[in-house]
Amino acid sequence: MYFSEIIMKFLRFAFLLFFLRGVAQNKPVLGPYENYGPFGSMVYTNIKEALEVGQGVYRLNLSYTPIPPKLWVKLSKLKDLQVLNLQTASVDQWPADFGKLYNMVFLGSYNNSFLTFPPDLGKLSNLMYLEFMGSKIDSVPSEIGWLQRLKTFKFAGADDTLKLPSSFKYLKSLRELVFENVILDSLPTPVFSVSSLQFLVLVHCNIQSLPEEMRTLPQLETLILDFNKLTVLPRSIYNCKKLYYLSLKNNQITKIPDTICLLKGLGKLDLRGNPISANKDAIEELKILLPGCEIFCD
Repeated sequence: MYFSEIIMKFLRFAFLLFFLRGVAQNKPVLGPYENYGPFGSMVYTNIKEALEVGQGVYRLNLSYTPIPPKLWVKLSKLKDLQVLNLQTASVDQWPADFGKLYNMVFLGSYNNSFLTFPPDLGKLSNLMYLEFMGSKIDSVPSEIGWLQRLKTFKFAGADDTLKLPSSFKYLKSLRELVFENVILDSLPTPVFSVSSLQFLVLVHCNIQSLPEEMRTLPQLETLILDFNKLTVLPRSIYNCKKLYYLSLKNNQITKIPDTICLLKGLGKLDLRGNPISANKDAIEELKILLPGCEIFCD
């Protein structure tokens, strides 16, 4: 393995630890909005000031301060806006003409009581990062499939049911997909239809089984399925040829299919909190099947 590849895997694992630490502490993992928008551009924190400036406002961070409704409905006047970060901003409805903000590349909402995604979501064709945590949204609109530049989508709820559209398969640029603390279908097929995925997290999602056919995830490197109700993995897991980190913590796994031996690049396998982790014979067999993999068990 080249040195650069080792460094990349280390960085991914470091990010993973950061993410899981936030989950364990029940804290939202804030989106990296600082990395979006023109380099060095000013981050406005007051919507009134931003509207007064108008042209050239690229980044807007409205956090921990209620947004006046009369100003919020004028948001679309910021034609150049590329980054919008809303952290506990006491808003629950979108401006009707939100779709006019077609230059936006980052949209993050944390602890706001939105009931829906923005209207005309499909018009935000430049969007690359989309994150909702702590909303009251119960479904993802099919228009999300129109966001051909979207690379990251994260959603965390409050243990409510979330409906997913089949249009996920059209997100050809999506690399990172995270769902946390929502109830998904027991067989969440849409999330396993995105062939470009590299990082997939489904934590506390009440998942009972995975699709038997997993040939659609050839680029997947990290798969985290902690705190669900899985009892087995599909034998087709071997189709995820690039898988490096597989976490199955706190499920009901009793057996891992022997086809896992075909995952030659698997470096981390976390089985803590599963019945199989207490089965010494099963763990020894896995060590034989996966000689280069670090296996975590109770």
